Amino acid sequence: MNKSPDAFKTISEVAEDLDLPQHVLRFWETRFTQIKPMKRGGGRRYYRPLDVELLKGIRHLLYDQGYTIKGVQRLLRENNAQFIIALGNGDVAAVEAITRQKQATAAQDAAIEDYDPQEPRQSSGGRKLFGLLRGEEEGPMGADSKRLNKDNRTLLQEALFDLLECKRLLDQVR
Repeated sequence: MNKSPDAFKTISEVAEDLDLPQHVLRFWETRFTQIKPMKRGGGRRYYRPLDVELLKGIRHLLYDQGYTIKGVQRLLRENNAQFIIALGNGDVAAVEAITRQKQATAAQDAAIEDYDPQEPRQSSGGRKLFGLLRGEEEGPMGADSKRLNKDNRTLLQEALFDLLECKRLLDQVR
């Protein structure tokens, strides 16, 4: 009897699918914190579909691509589990999309590091960004009709930049 693709799998089913001994899967759980099978009474492991996909990606990198365990750990740390899953499935489009997103995030982080609060940035319309970058006396009003202090304006500004980046990413997807 075949299970649904969304069904949880036992360690023996996963080991058979991946052509690996069960002890290797248990060992990988100790080396890759991203592998978290659900454990039931008596220690029985049940792997979620995403766990199985991640295991396929790890197996591909270790056995087919010749990576070391430390190399795969570094890839997981620098990217994420979705990246490893995409590599394991051979999904080149997903790998490229994740890489572009990582590069965009790195560019944004570099821009934030270069940010000088003494030098206000202009939005594309030539206005100061929703009043968040103005001086203390010109800043936006709080709910209590007092001017926001510099720390609150900085927090609002960071939230606004995050929202603008999200909008940019959504616009790219459309």
